[in-house]
Amino acid sequence: MIGWDSWKKGFDVWENATAKYLEAWMRSPLVLGPGGAMLTAAMRSKTAVDGAMDAWWSAVGLPTRRDQERSLHALNQMQSRLIDLEETLAELRAQQKQQQAATKA
Repeated sequence: MIGWDSWKKGFDVWENATAKYLEAWMRSPLVLGPGGAMLTAAMRSKTAVDGAMDAWWSAVGLPTRRDQERSLHALNQMQSRLIDLEETLAELRAQQKQQQAATKA
C-alpha cells in the first residue's frame, strides 16, 4: 500500500507539471482571443436579457431593478437625514438641560 507521503509527492509533481503547461496554454492568443469573444458575447446577451426583463416587469406594472435601487437610495438618504436630526435634537436637549441647571444654581 502506498503511503500518504509517497502519494503526496507524486501529486505535487503532477500538479507542478500540469500548472506550468496550463499557464502557458492559457496565455496563448489562440485561447485568449476566442475566450474574450465568448465573454463579450455573454455580456451582450446578459444586457439584452436584463433589458427584456426590465421591460416585462414594467409592462406588468411592477418596479424594475433600477426603480428599486432608486427607491432604496432615497430611503437611505432619508434615514441619514433622520439620524442627523436625532443627533441635533439630542444636542439641543443636552444644551437645554445645561441651561436649566445653570439658571437653577
